[in-house]
Amino acid sequence: MMTAKMKWTGGMKFEGMSAFGHQIVTDGAVKAGGTEAGFKPTELLLYGMAGCTGIDVVRILEKQRQDLTSLEIELTAHQNEKYPKPFHTIEMKYIARGKNLDPAKLAKAIELSESKYCVVSQTVQNEAKVVTSYEVVNE
Repeated sequence: MMTAKMKWTGGMKFEGMSAFGHQIVTDGAVKAGGTEAGFKPTELLLYGMAGCTGIDVVRILEKQRQDLTSLEIELTAHQNEKYPKPFHTIEMKYIARGKNLDPAKLAKAIELSESKYCVVSQTVQNEAKVVTSYEVVNE
């Protein structure tokens, strides 16, 4: 079980504390009554997906003895212009850098993360289509 608590601190701003003791602040856009003093809550969903799958991919590639030196994950979320506005498609692009990286091992690590290990990705996939791509940059 996991819990989270956010406290409203005025305007559209909420503050919370991570399980590791780090503060998180969310806020809305100025046009929505916020002051843009924190993350947009919708951004956090994307950061959660990237961080969750990223941890899995790094761990899997390390176990496969891949010489990974860098991993970037770019996400682009598409939503309807009118309400309701859930994300209908999320594109995830993994850019892996290293020496003699095996693209098949990267693809398998991503697939394992998204289908088996990453709770965030699995949860979102039930609501939004997640489109994944990857890029290997061998150095």
